[in-house]
Amino acid sequence: MYPLADVQALTLQAGSLNLWTRRCMQDVAKLGFDTDDVGGLIRELTKQDYRDSEWCDNGNSWAACDAYTLKRLEFIEAAGKSFRIEYFLKFALGKSGKLILIVSCHTSS
Repeated sequence: MYPLADVQALTLQAGSLNLWTRRCMQDVAKLGFDTDDVGGLIRELTKQDYRDSEWCDNGNSWAACDAYTLKRLEFIEAAGKSFRIEYFLKFALGKSGKLILIVSCHTSS
């Protein structure tokens, strides 16, 4: 729905990401991430990572969102080796087109 390259470019602008749902805020905190980290995940996405588009709400408003799944190898220090981690990201652009509303950012469960 949203041109991925445009969304990725927008992540480089300060203040352009908004964790839009309470659950998203909790999931991002659980990962030990901040909005810069979420922006980094979005910049790693490719068109092949696209999953689907769906309507999402935050309890007050609705947004048309694109959902992606990002798979990457990450070194887990406690285990001393790399594991394949799968992230699920769902986002929309705000009405102005200058704000990315992050609806979901969590690992697969």
